[in-house]
Amino acid sequence: MQFGQAWGKHLFGVVGPAGVVTLRLGLAAAVLLALWRPRIPAGWRPRGLIVGFGTAIAAMNIIYPALRYLPLGVAVSLQLLGPFTVALAGSRRPRDVVWALLSGAGVLLLCAPSGPAPPLVGVGLALLSAAGMGGYLLLSRRAGELAADGAPLALAVAWAAVLALPFGIAESGTALLSTAALLPGLGLALLSAVVPYSLELMALRRLPPRAVGVMQSLEPAVGAAAGLLLLSEVLADRQVAGLCCVTLASAGAVLTRGRGG
Repeated sequence: MQFGQAWGKHLFGVVGPAGVVTLRLGLAAAVLLALWRPRIPAGWRPRGLIVGFGTAIAAMNIIYPALRYLPLGVAVSLQLLGPFTVALAGSRRPRDVVWALLSGAGVLLLCAPSGPAPPLVGVGLALLSAAGMGGYLLLSRRAGELAADGAPLALAVAWAAVLALPFGIAESGTALLSTAALLPGLGLALLSAVVPYSLELMALRRLPPRAVGVMQSLEPAVGAAAGLLLLSEVLADRQVAGLCCVTLASAGAVLTRGRGG
């Protein structure tokens, strides 16, 4: 996922962030629909679940406009606050205050000015993406229970693509149909959407949510590595410290949840 997002940032000069989101979701939807050939479920409740799941996926992709302003490692660290909030939701245990304080310290290290401050618009977009990621985690297991295959995911990604399309057209127009956009966009869709979304849905069916949550806590570190290797984005020492704080807080919050959580 993170290396795919780094690749997507490379395409900003061709179609812009909204265009990248449109290509990513639109081509991913085409692949998933061809692969699973889903039928629209009967009943308003499962349809509403698919729409909610797809809307959360579309919101997660606001991370791409955020990448116009922020390094990948910083943006992904802020995005992780969505699942972190889900992990702590409803908790009344004093020890969870430690994780909240540690996460808050990480955000301050990531965003507090020590030199040029990160643009507030980038931080705001990353936090919107965090809200989408929180919703995605809440809905993904329920959506996966609708069918044993990837049909719910295919329908949800298709809906997310519909939501993204007007923004992509407004920003990039016919550039979305150029060879310079479509071929890299297909690679982006496979690398950062089709494969990771499918694997994650299968993982959530087989692994305890706690295990998946700990694995997802590693995303800021992987994002920082992808940003360094593919985008030559070098984080300041305080940003690395903030990234570590958010990662440890998220992993700790998940690991110390009650067994019924």
